[in-house]
Order: sequence, then C-alpha cells, then structure tokens
Amino acid sequence: MDTQEQQNASERDRSSVPPEGQKRWSRSVRLCLWGGGVLGALLLTNVFVMQPFLIPSSSMDPTLRVGDRILVNKLAYRFGGLPERGDVIVFDGTGSFAGDEETGSGSVASTLREAGAAAGLVPSAESDYVKRVVGVGGDLVSCCDKRGRIEVNGRPVNEPYLHPGDAPSAVPFETRVPEGRLWVMGDHRARSSDSRDHLGEPGGGTVPVERVIGRAEWIGWPPSRLGSVAAGAAPGGHD
Repeated sequence: MDTQEQQNASERDRSSVPPEGQKRWSRSVRLCLWGGGVLGALLLTNVFVMQPFLIPSSSMDPTLRVGDRILVNKLAYRFGGLPERGDVIVFDGTGSFAGDEETGSGSVASTLREAGAAAGLVPSAESDYVKRVVGVGGDLVSCCDKRGRIEVNGRPVNEPYLHPGDAPSAVPFETRVPEGRLWVMGDHRARSSDSRDHLGEPGGGTVPVERVIGRAEWIGWPPSRLGSVAAGAAPGGHD
C-alpha cells in the first residue's frame, strides 16, 4: 500500500464521535442557553404580563392572608380599561401612601431584593400596597349610614369580604374622589392603613390610576389557598 492509500485508510478509520470533553461542553452550552431562554421568558412575563407578589400583612384578611403569593395581571388596565369598584389592586403608593423618598435602588442588596420580589419570594418594595377599590373618580364615598355601612354616591355598599367582626369603618368620613384617582381600603378594616389614614395629605388619601401596577387575579401559593381573587360587590353610577 503506497503512502496515499495509507492516508486515505487512516482518514476513513477516524471516529466521527467528538471527544468526551467536547460532548460535555456542548451539553453545558445547550443547558445554559435553555436556562437563559426560560429565565428571559419569565422576566418578560413578569415585566409585562403577570407578576407574583408576596402578601406581607393581614390588611386584606380574609381575602388575602400573610404569606399568600398572588399573581397580578399587569395587562388588566393596560389597553384602556380602568379599575372598577370591588377590584383588588396592587399599586405604587409613592406620593400618596408612602411619600416621595428614593428607595436606594442600584445597590447589590436592592437588586437581589428586587429579583426575589419579582419571583414572589420576598415582599416587594415598601411603597407597594394591596387594597380593594371602593371609589373611583367622581364618586362621593362616605361612612357611615344609619346601619353602619359605607355609601358610594348615596347607595350602601354590600361588603361580604370584610373581616369577621370588623365594622366598615370605625372612623367617619366623607370625600369626593378626584377624577383619575381611586379610594382604596383593606378588607381587614381594623388592621388596614388605607385611604382613611391619608385624608389630610395631598390627594386626600386617593391613589392615582397611573400608579396601579395591576389587578390581583389568583392566589398561587400555598396549595391549600389556590383560587381566584374575587371582586367584591359595589354600587354603580355617579350621583
């Protein structure tokens, strides 16, 4: 066999299977790409569609309990829809409930906290709140009528979601909700710091609609609490 034939035979005998190290490296790259794709999809979903929130307090008990992880629909009001009476919403209280202070974002600790909040593992920013919409722009909200009920535009509100034993409000009030703003209250009225506690501040305790992050749709954790977050009954029409 001449030299050329030996070279051809040698090339035919070479294995087409890559070395073991190369196979492992290739699998690692595929796994990293797959993981990155999943993470990217989750982040996009979290930013634009549905975001988890961890309930840190009892202000919405019994509808939402401490430790519940809820899914918030961020598209609910994105295309012209507006919050309605009875909706349970998550909103940024900066400028209404929480003042205008900077939160100190940008540090490693705050970045990690934001990532944990995005996954619903830790409470979100201290300026984020979960409350129920009781009045919308133009509504006259007052408490209480002769039977101790909240009234909206002179009509009593049926509130079956209230915490057992709680009065609709221990503090009498009457306010006209400005256009483009919301009057919000917790379901556990005795434990909720809500619009009633900010009556004397700018905005009169109301929240700008543009500060609403989304509508609470589902309880996703714990398994024993799985289910939808039902909107409450509310009277309609302005006076």
